[in-house]
Amino acid sequence: MFELTSERKKITLLIPCYNEESGLDLLYNRVSKIMNNLEDYEFEMLLVNDGSRDGTLEKMKTLREKDERVSYINLSRNFGKESAMLAGLDYCNGDAAIILDADLQDPPELIPQMIEIWETGVADVYARRRSRQGESFLKKWSSHRYYQILQHLTSIEIQVDTGDFRLLDRQAIQALRSLREGQRYTKGLFSWIGYRKQEILFDREPRAAGKTKWNYWKLIGLAVDGITSFSVVPLRLSSFLGLTISAVTFLYMMFTILKTLIFGEAVAGYPSLMSVMLFIGGMQLIVLGIIGEYLGRIFNEVKHRPNYLISEYNGKKIFAES
Repeated sequence: MFELTSERKKITLLIPCYNEESGLDLLYNRVSKIMNNLEDYEFEMLLVNDGSRDGTLEKMKTLREKDERVSYINLSRNFGKESAMLAGLDYCNGDAAIILDADLQDPPELIPQMIEIWETGVADVYARRRSRQGESFLKKWSSHRYYQILQHLTSIEIQVDTGDFRLLDRQAIQALRSLREGQRYTKGLFSWIGYRKQEILFDREPRAAGKTKWNYWKLIGLAVDGITSFSVVPLRLSSFLGLTISAVTFLYMMFTILKTLIFGEAVAGYPSLMSVMLFIGGMQLIVLGIIGEYLGRIFNEVKHRPNYLISEYNGKKIFAES
């Protein structure tokens, strides 16, 4: 059993997990090698069980018994990765935290390089994907285009082709802790808090075990969360669209009236009328949908519900959340 000391700087490895039973042993083996080699630092491997339905929690408990450096949080249900990361940040007690995925697509071997850069005074060392193995062309292309669109819609700098794999110092952790919004888009929050940042490049590998939990519907939902969390441009576009349609409709109306008065031509009948009505009706539904997205987020935020609930932390029951 490894024992913890308090004389060295402490690094928390924050790892959200959802149905990752098959890959946790491999994850621990690779991460433990890194922790053992970096003897100048104290490590905590903080695993967050996000309502897994397999044996993930039991595997976490086994690793905890094997190595005291391993800690685990068991959420009361599946709250989603964004909330799981917040729970980990709330319970992180290191001088810095490194967020990485349990599927080993984020290579732990980059941890020493991240720490080295952090020691120069960088608050946020983020890993940008140079290549993405095991992913379809459509997924890679759509992801890249999405980041470009989001950058144009927001006033903050969004890191392109960058996920959650990064090192955050204590100042950045405290800043993220203070942001308690329910509709979280952490990739944008990393940019929003500012602080000194530096990127490192890596080649993203295929999953080491298990299956991805993200399908296209979930990715689309995450993309909508990102846009609505950091931009009101869709609402402004809706206003401009309404003004444009109104102006075009007014000009067409004036043209029809003048044509009838001057040339005595009959006003176009049913087909043209239905076309105009269906077009305007469709635009109205689109605009209402955009407004509904923002209104739904306001509805969820004003409830002030906690972002997550914890049932167990390192074997201890948790009975209340702040």
